[in-house]
Amino acid sequence: MQENVSSVAKVGRRAAVAFVALSLVSGCGGHPKGVMTPVALAQPSNTSQVDMLVATTRQPSGDPATLFSGERSPTLSMTEVGVSIPPDSRRAPGTVQWPRKLPPNPETDFAVTRVREMASEDEARTWFRAHNKDGHVLLFVHGFNNRYEDGVFRLAQIVHDSGAQATPMLFTWPSRARVFDYNYDKESTNYSRTALEDTLRTLANAPNVKDVTILAHSMGTWLTMEALRQMGIRDGKIAPKIENVILASPDIDLDVFAKQWTDMGDERPKFTIFVSQDDRALALSRLISGDVSRLGAIDPSAEPYRTQLETAGITAIDLTKVETDDGLHHGKFAESPEIVQLIGQRIIKGQTLTDSEITLGEGITAVVAGTAKNVGTVAAATITAPVTIIEGRGAPPKKVNLEETLTSNGRAENVSR
Repeated sequence: MQENVSSVAKVGRRAAVAFVALSLVSGCGGHPKGVMTPVALAQPSNTSQVDMLVATTRQPSGDPATLFSGERSPTLSMTEVGVSIPPDSRRAPGTVQWPRKLPPNPETDFAVTRVREMASEDEARTWFRAHNKDGHVLLFVHGFNNRYEDGVFRLAQIVHDSGAQATPMLFTWPSRARVFDYNYDKESTNYSRTALEDTLRTLANAPNVKDVTILAHSMGTWLTMEALRQMGIRDGKIAPKIENVILASPDIDLDVFAKQWTDMGDERPKFTIFVSQDDRALALSRLISGDVSRLGAIDPSAEPYRTQLETAGITAIDLTKVETDDGLHHGKFAESPEIVQLIGQRIIKGQTLTDSEITLGEGITAVVAGTAKNVGTVAAATITAPVTIIEGRGAPPKKVNLEETLTSNGRAENVSR
């Protein structure tokens, strides 16, 4: 008994140390808060403009500088937001150039140039028609520890740097943007899953929308999987227009992911996961989640994962050796120019990631997904890098056998609306 208590105390101490370390590494870097107040652009201007529609389950803040807080609202709010991005000569691709002081200077900083609240769904539909990009929609779901403005600026950066020809939409859920509020944020994703499901169904039912790609990051991947699972159970299938789901650094228990994926039914979107075995944020998540492996930290070239992913038709791209300035190695999907361009040029256009044209360098592993009749062959390089606890200690995670769950036909009963 005493040994068990000692073990619990040890884990608690390690978790506390990890939280402090994560807080130090992932701080906001001193950038100003409250950047949502629009600024005017000088004319002429060399900046680029990204217009997006933002849907949120956050509580309105009552302050035009922030718009929404990290608290929860039962009402889904829709807002049009315009973001100005400095000329490429003044910023590096993959970076969000936060202002050092307010108001921001659009020539050197990311800056909000327009904010308009949507009073009805009809207004949102009118906005979509005006910003239609050949019927393609990119819906971004951010991760843990994000303010409203974090999601807005990150999506603007992804759209600009990827060159994605798709109408951008952000779904932002109530994150308090504090490292020690991990559990609050996780519960907020559960709180928001029906709102995301309804948003996806609305997009799928829109006559001018041809296809939807979901790009979700970190804890936002949990929200995405839960919303799609609900849709699959409720409707018996995932809406066919939801063609691609990209899970970047997915913070999901491996067993739970397999069950969520199965519960969606037989008609699923094309799934792509971006993983990295040196992801320190997922190492922390593993620690505080009962030492259970996270999907975003697996080595997809190792067995049994490789065969199981191939059988399930899930593409995995290993970013372990991709270098970025992110100290946590948790945002490589957006901060690596090559990867964000890959997203824009290939997935958004409905192309798979499993053909012979992938030439992103020796460090990236593409695990062949699907069956031989509809996918090309990719030679997967073997990358081995142990997932370590943020303190630098800890045993490698146990490998989880997903075959039984991924191939099961067990479905939950339909839920009545």
